Amino acid sequence: GRLALESMLIEVSVTPKPGLVDRNNSGAHKDMNFFTFMKSAAGLRNTFDEFAIAGINTTNPYELFPELRKIGIIAENFMFESTKGINTHKGEIFSLGILSACAGYLLAKNEAINNIFDLSSIVCKGLCEHDFADVRNKKILTKGEKAFIDYGITCIRGEAEAGYPIVKNYSLPALNQYLSQNLSINDALSFTLIHIIAKNFDTNIISRHDMKTLNQVMQKTNNMINSGFTMNDIIDLDYEFTQKNISPSGSADLLAVTYFIHSISHSGQDI
Repeated sequence: GRLALESMLIEVSVTPKPGLVDRNNSGAHKDMNFFTFMKSAAGLRNTFDEFAIAGINTTNPYELFPELRKIGIIAENFMFESTKGINTHKGEIFSLGILSACAGYLLAKNEAINNIFDLSSIVCKGLCEHDFADVRNKKILTKGEKAFIDYGITCIRGEAEAGYPIVKNYSLPALNQYLSQNLSINDALSFTLIHIIAKNFDTNIISRHDMKTLNQVMQKTNNMINSGFTMNDIIDLDYEFTQKNISPSGSADLLAVTYFIHSISHSGQDI
């Protein structure tokens, strides 16, 4: 639980992050800043302990998700109370909540932490089918539900049900690589974020713009990775995204997940 909360604080502190709230600026966000995230995180101080305890206490991970959803709804209310209605951490509550519970379950069963990705798939089995079954009859849609209707994208629900493949296959190896090059945790995560944006069908970019813009963003960041990029390139991208009102906030959520998985895998070690 502590590492999940730490992951939220680390994620917002990483600077620069193109189009996102960081220690330098608020990016493409006009209704929040760095301190909004601090207030939100403080309001969630006990939440991830609850998620972890739910994982520890369960005997059947296939039946765990409904309990996690109840905890998550309460957590969202704490968040909105702290921020006066601003959504700062909804995506991170979802993912870090699931993974805190998975880590708790593995700890209780004395199983290897690298099973966390497979366990996420088990805990979230059937989630997309359940949540999107009647979505076309809803009058008020979330960004994720609208992206599913318009483009068939399952977004973070699909990522969780698949066992976070973007984190497992791309961002976690990237973070480990950058840290092995003796980059600071800040710089390593800033570089890692580019790898996530390049692979993530970010619903926040779609909701603010369209699929064409998302494809352009993904292509640009892929090109950066393929050709090699520097911190100055990230700073330039931050300026561009801010001017164009592009916010890859779904990718920021996966950055927090990446740090969390790295942290629990290296618990007790100085990173």
